[in-house]
Amino acid sequence: MQKLADRFWNIRGTYRVAGVLNIGTHMSLVQRDDGRFVVLDGCGLDDAQRDALMALTDNGALVDTVIHVHPFHTMHVEATHRLLPKATLHGTARHRKRFPNLPWSGAPVEEWADDQAFADVFEFSVPAGVDFVCVDERVHVASVLVRHRPSGIVHVDDTLNVLAPQGALRRMLPQSSLRMHPLLARALKPKAGAADDYVAWARGLAARWADTPVVCAAHSAVRHLPAGGLQREMEGALAKVSRTLDRHRARHG
Repeated sequence: MQKLADRFWNIRGTYRVAGVLNIGTHMSLVQRDDGRFVVLDGCGLDDAQRDALMALTDNGALVDTVIHVHPFHTMHVEATHRLLPKATLHGTARHRKRFPNLPWSGAPVEEWADDQAFADVFEFSVPAGVDFVCVDERVHVASVLVRHRPSGIVHVDDTLNVLAPQGALRRMLPQSSLRMHPLLARALKPKAGAADDYVAWARGLAARWADTPVVCAAHSAVRHLPAGGLQREMEGALAKVSRTLDRHRARHG
């Protein structure tokens, strides 16, 4: 469990593609002004991670809320609820559909407006121009991005990625800059203007959250940014998918 700011912790988990390649996953823990905690997402915890989480939160009693922000990150939803059964549970519409017996509260997270209950501590953003839940369930491009207002740290699943080697290679090879999801082409809405909507969303987000010091990406690392780094890296990420966007424009107008 990494403490990244005065009241923000990130926990790195393991997620293996085909049981081999670890692309990582994560959850974050945020302490509010009243001393209680909010958990963002869920991941598998080893004994040391679980003990650290429980020690920080009075054996889970201080965890007030759990918010799941990616519709396809569902593997650890039930386990996280069993670990923190008294926490108010929020998720996307797909979480509710997958686990209808869990005690979901309020509106789906992707529908939250600027005046939502956590506006004092978080900002939320949903990508424009892409389907939030794609018919092809292998496409996990969209999620609800979360920015912690006091620290400026961003928690994100899939929509933005940081490629980082695992194991011993991590010490020898640098992690990548921020990248868009590799299946962006399959998520863009099949209509005129969708590519431009996506670009406008990405640039607008980078401008609004320009002072972001850290991006915690589920896949596969924490990215520390210098001043102005978010805007530069978002522009770089858009440049890397420019052909994808141009092909969409050529096909749909």
